[in-house]
Amino acid sequence: MHKIMCLDVGTKRIGVALSDYLHITVNGYGCVDRMPENKAVDDIIKIAKENNVKTIVVGVPVNMDGTYGFQSEDCIKFAGNFNGFDIIFEDERLTSDLAEENLGAKKIDFRKNKSLVDIESACIILEQYLSRK
Repeated sequence: MHKIMCLDVGTKRIGVALSDYLHITVNGYGCVDRMPENKAVDDIIKIAKENNVKTIVVGVPVNMDGTYGFQSEDCIKFAGNFNGFDIIFEDERLTSDLAEENLGAKKIDFRKNKSLVDIESACIILEQYLSRK
């Protein structure tokens, strides 16, 4: 079996989450700086290989009316860097708001460390994918 990785791709950071081998639980892995992009891609591939990942779920911020905007296109383009992996696109609208709510409920101050929101968002996106799968 393989783990599933999820990426919450932003303009500054990329939140990373991983499933367990049974695809039941999700854990935040960390955050990767988006720039320089070639280093971000290399870092993500390294994490994937070290964790026996075959599938990468990429969150795509779909507009509320169901259309794709600039950020959606950017996420899809970024996912094109991961040849050799199965790529799944998952609607991620409103996950950042939910991530902030989750962290606030846990009394975690994320205002000075936005990477916590990115990691939590990646977890939410992956949980959403796994529950539908």
